[in-house]
Amino acid sequence: MEKVQSHDWNKERLEQLKQLMPDLFTDEGKLNLNELKKVIDPESVNDTERYEFRWFGKSKAKREAFTPTNATLVYDEGRSVNPNNSENLIIEGENLQVLKLLSNGYREQVKCIYIDPPYNTGKDFVYSDNFDQNRKEYWEDAEMTEEGFKVDTNTETDGRFHSNWLNMMYSRLLIARQLLKEDGVIFISIDDNEMHHLRKLCDEVFGEENFMAQFSWRTDGNFDNQAKFKNVHEYILTYAKIAEKFPAPPIIDPSTPEGSKLFLSEIRNTIVKNGPKNPISGVKIPIGFPSLIKDGVIEKRTDSWPHYKENAVIKNGHLTNEVIVESGWSSKELLERYIENNCEPILDSKGQETKFEISNTGAIEAVKGRKSEQSHVITVLNGLGGPQKASSILDKMGLIFDGYPKPVDLIKYLFQMNTLEGNDIFLDFFSGSGTAGQAIAELNQEDGGNRKYIMVQLPEATDEKSEAFKAGYKKISDITIERNKRVIDNIVAGKKKETPDLFTKEETKKEQLKGLGFKVFKLVKSNFPRVEYAPDPEKSDEENVALLKKYITEKEAQLVSAFNREELITEILIKNGFKLNYTLEKQEQFKQNEIFLASDGDKQTLICLDVSLADETVSYLQDHTDLKLIVLERALDTTKKWNLKHYMGDKFNAF
Repeated sequence: MEKVQSHDWNKERLEQLKQLMPDLFTDEGKLNLNELKKVIDPESVNDTERYEFRWFGKSKAKREAFTPTNATLVYDEGRSVNPNNSENLIIEGENLQVLKLLSNGYREQVKCIYIDPPYNTGKDFVYSDNFDQNRKEYWEDAEMTEEGFKVDTNTETDGRFHSNWLNMMYSRLLIARQLLKEDGVIFISIDDNEMHHLRKLCDEVFGEENFMAQFSWRTDGNFDNQAKFKNVHEYILTYAKIAEKFPAPPIIDPSTPEGSKLFLSEIRNTIVKNGPKNPISGVKIPIGFPSLIKDGVIEKRTDSWPHYKENAVIKNGHLTNEVIVESGWSSKELLERYIENNCEPILDSKGQETKFEISNTGAIEAVKGRKSEQSHVITVLNGLGGPQKASSILDKMGLIFDGYPKPVDLIKYLFQMNTLEGNDIFLDFFSGSGTAGQAIAELNQEDGGNRKYIMVQLPEATDEKSEAFKAGYKKISDITIERNKRVIDNIVAGKKKETPDLFTKEETKKEQLKGLGFKVFKLVKSNFPRVEYAPDPEKSDEENVALLKKYITEKEAQLVSAFNREELITEILIKNGFKLNYTLEKQEQFKQNEIFLASDGDKQTLICLDVSLADETVSYLQDHTDLKLIVLERALDTTKKWNLKHYMGDKFNAF
């Protein structure tokens, strides 16, 4: 079963510990707990004498995080949008199981995680984590229930009210950390109900040294339901994977909190260095020098400041003729270095990025950027709206969501704190209405980025009395998918309106649609036979062994005859560390078997699901040992299996 399960983190962690400290293990390879205690506490301090954050069920939650899952994901083509031009993913399923399935292929691949988990107010739900394969409320004939899954509530009368919530969060954060890149960051929305517990929990999962900020977000409030104090703020807790490797976020101007306008590329230097100590007389300002003045003429003058020896003509924000300036701001040395650098930003002696431009007054002015290690992010977030604003956006889109969605501007604000690099992946595994997907789509349109998103949402059933249910949305995940479909439709409609001729040519149309879309996957039972055999106590050992062999034979036959080829390939590749953007290409050189080359951009392997591997195929593979191969165990006899293992080594995998 190991080959068809997700990655076994417990096994890997023990192996790593054994490599680092082999003296902690017995001759049989078992961890010696007594030796481990000596490393942790040589003085054998009692449990009551050390600081530790503990709650009921903590150990079980940690084991659950690193225990493999036998579930899998299947592609839902019918609900996907423009899937061939996008690597975005929306996954419908219980998020802990999904995170486990992603943990191998997406390990240290995610740049940013944002989650908006249940706040544990006593009215919302907590995931029970009892999603075994026999639970009819969740699994039904190897498919997700169409009507949606009823989640477990968590009431304050439960003696383990806080423990339930902590267990739910602990296991998910432990596995989510494995997905973050070294310079990655996680943002978690929360309110006063569990803020103090979440902070201690994250200190344990991510390390106190990786705490970055506790943002206070000014919401639009809920005055009608608050008697004594009007609570109009929530929190966004922020931790880096490794604080030293998380770069200082781009500069934010706190006085203009308007979505994309929050970020400035520069901060103007307020220190004027002008006069006899820093003369810049005689500096030639070349053609193409940047200017704040878009079009116009700065007349030559010697009797007023700044001094020009000739008229300076500016068009489209750049100087069109060479001029000599005799006064200005900043230093002559910096200005000359800037010009020598083809008017590209330079670093001053303090490590600040510096560029120059002709200001609105005609002066040659230094514009200072931030130091590489400097940030101008403030931890009080104002002017970004709240759930009411977010709900109004959904209303305009013709959607109904009965929860408390986060505003798009807030999520865009957080996402822009990440330095953009190539194909960064953003993850939200409590997706709700799907705000994160809209934020990514809009940001990419605004700055030409190529961010990817993965959103995970439980198919939680909507209340039959709710407006969402009446509108046809039986599950919250239905709303997640529909919202992001409409976001894409709106973007495409806007593009067509601006430049309708771009969509007349097929190639140009594909370019316009690039990155706009998503693939939908659903969490389902594994395709592989599950061991459900139980011996009959009234039969002899010989009879039970015979029944077990019969059971195994029937299950193997069921796998071969009843499986869906595409779904089985997906499961095999996921559990072999492939990302979900993999492609399959049939290999025509194999005449006796149907073999595909699977590739996700980082990894590739040959895969064959035929029930028998031909001698010709085996001979070819023995001569091409640079390839990797995955085949059915039953497709090989003993000789073929030995030959492939002998020639291919670890590149050969039979299941």
